[in-house]
Amino acid sequence: MNQINRITFNSEVMGGKPCIRGLRVTVGMIVGLLGSGKTNQEILEAYPYLEEEDVRQALTYAAWRVRKSKSL
Repeated sequence: MNQINRITFNSEVMGGKPCIRGLRVTVGMIVGLLGSGKTNQEILEAYPYLEEEDVRQALTYAAWRVRKSKSL
């Protein structure tokens, strides 16, 4: 989890859901866009304040959460 430093949690932003750098962009939104077929480039064009590393870390975080939930 050390390589995930762009994912933030704030109860006053998006109800405390994991977000990208405190922005109102959730990890779930990024993963959902990728799952619906959007490319990294399309996401970055639609949200110019995001960076490629934000998308990578959103996926890394989501994968970590899945692995963590399976070990419970």
